[in-house]
Amino acid sequence: MTIPFSASATYDGAPGTIGEARDFAADFLVRAEALHGVTVSPRTSGTVKLVVSELVTNAVKYAPGPCLLDVAIDRDGSDAGAGTGRDTLRITVWDTDSSLPQPGAPDPERIGGHGLELVLALCSKYDIQRLAGGKRVRVHLPLG
Repeated sequence: MTIPFSASATYDGAPGTIGEARDFAADFLVRAEALHGVTVSPRTSGTVKLVVSELVTNAVKYAPGPCLLDVAIDRDGSDAGAGTGRDTLRITVWDTDSSLPQPGAPDPERIGGHGLELVLALCSKYDIQRLAGGKRVRVHLPLG
């Protein structure tokens, strides 16, 4: 079940957007800890900032328009389908590019293009959907 704690922000891709998105996610985690007793380790906080950075970077780099970042806490992982007994952070990014990213096979010789690989390795679940006007990328990251 999702506890009634989520937040959204819209970004236009201007310089500083990625840092703003990272800070937004970090502030959300601080509030989740203070208001809802959600346990967030420093390592998890760093992982969340990395995942948000990669997802928003891709949206800014490839989509010709604004992007929306939504973060929410799923209590006990039930919405994530994990049934882990832990809280899960759901991170969703919408953008205006309808092409779906394809995770590449790991290739140590490739320069760049590893962001989605990193995100998928760090998250317990992901979903990428084409929607009217663009796409939605959603990932789930266990907290605690």
